[in-house]
Amino acid sequence: MFEKSQKSYTDLLGKTNRIVEGTTIQGTINSPADFRLDGHLVGNFHSKGKIVIGPAGSVKGDIICKNADIEGHFEGKIQVQEILNIKSKAHIQGEVVCGKLSVEPGAEFSATCVMKPHVKSMITDGKSTEEKTA
Repeated sequence: MFEKSQKSYTDLLGKTNRIVEGTTIQGTINSPADFRLDGHLVGNFHSKGKIVIGPAGSVKGDIICKNADIEGHFEGKIQVQEILNIKSKAHIQGEVVCGKLSVEPGAEFSATCVMKPHVKSMITDGKSTEEKTA
């Protein structure tokens, strides 16, 4: 009667995890759902959804996700399966691998960039492998 069943990934769609401004996390974050980061992450981030790094947010580490919007600071390697949006106040340093890239005027983009449309990045046991799709 009062049992709560564990929600599946499809139930998590449209719901966003959030780390607020002033919070610092050291380590790895794994999330099946979308994520908004207004604090600081020193470590890696893996998601099957979208990450938004807010204007006050920063990440120093690696990111693997489906989509990303960056307004804050990022330093490391980012792999985005679909679309990476870099906003005008963003500061990006490192390596970028994405399907599509959008950079607003004013953004600081000091990174190597490889665009790979129709390539899925799949994670198995912490190892990243690439699979081409037709």
